[in-house]
Amino acid sequence: MRLDNIGDVIMTSPALRSIKENLPETKLTLIASPGGSLAAAVLPWVDEVLTWRVLWQDLGRLPFDPAREWQLVEKLRGFDAVIIFTSFSQSPHPAAFVSCLAEIPLRLGESKETGGAMLTHEIAAAPDDLHQVERNLRLIESVGFEVRDRSLEIQFPNINLIDQPYIVLNAWTSCQSRNYDANRFAIAAKQLATLTGWKVAVTGVEKDRDRAGIVLEVLGDCAIDLIGKTSLSELAALIADAELMLSNNTSTMHIADATKTPSIIMFAGTELECQWEPRSGFARLLRQPTDCHPCYAFECPYNLECLDIEPDEIVRSALELLQQVSPKHRGTLIEMQNRFADKLAIG
Repeated sequence: MRLDNIGDVIMTSPALRSIKENLPETKLTLIASPGGSLAAAVLPWVDEVLTWRVLWQDLGRLPFDPAREWQLVEKLRGFDAVIIFTSFSQSPHPAAFVSCLAEIPLRLGESKETGGAMLTHEIAAAPDDLHQVERNLRLIESVGFEVRDRSLEIQFPNINLIDQPYIVLNAWTSCQSRNYDANRFAIAAKQLATLTGWKVAVTGVEKDRDRAGIVLEVLGDCAIDLIGKTSLSELAALIADAELMLSNNTSTMHIADATKTPSIIMFAGTELECQWEPRSGFARLLRQPTDCHPCYAFECPYNLECLDIEPDEIVRSALELLQQVSPKHRGTLIEMQNRFADKLAIG
């Protein structure tokens, strides 16, 4: 069970891979939210998906319906074991209670609470600042699974959606407090496109189209509009082939970590970087220090001061990162940096 969003499910990939490597004949069912279930398309170790919006992580949208909750119990009957992956702030016990009612004999989870009887295999909570991937792996290692590789991994089709060099711009998340100003994002992407000659593939879900006008207007002819036009597998392939990605802290950050795509991430002060940050070394996280960090809020009452970053800083960071990770283009990138520095000096 991993009952959050796409990025959270992608971060279970090392654990799912390790389970399959240790027990290759096991049938592995992913139980996830409607959003998180989409990640199964890039996780080849998942044999089956059970999509369910659970009551204990609902934000007030579900009606009081005991029959619906008992339906979940019935769907869970017959499993041999349940592994409950949670973040530092979540309890495994509601999921364990439902699994107990379904008579699943082995129920594994990590808990800050003590004395619970719902888990048959319980480990004490890790430090809050432990990275989520390590939290997941620590859980399965506690019952003897060996972990060969601790890095993220996803699989996607070998397709070429754009036949020229490009930057991916993923400017939106579903959480207001994590959204860097879209106009500034577009300005930074436009400057990078002008310096490099690369196109900018603008991605997002269909509901982002209502707020995409300013981004597409600023980018003009260098934009390739892919908003709402890619499946998750196609998005992963698109990110994997990109020269660079610009994104907020959302699922695309974890996809780029798995594909080792150079990325500039506008990482709002909602979370601690050490809990969720990319670990491949191909990313730069940008954030302004604020007293309210980390807030874990969905809405920011302070005008997103943690993301008050000029587009020029994104461009500068992107060119520095590309110079480090793209040796074959180093000379060209140094020249671009010099031209950009001259532009700033003149400005």
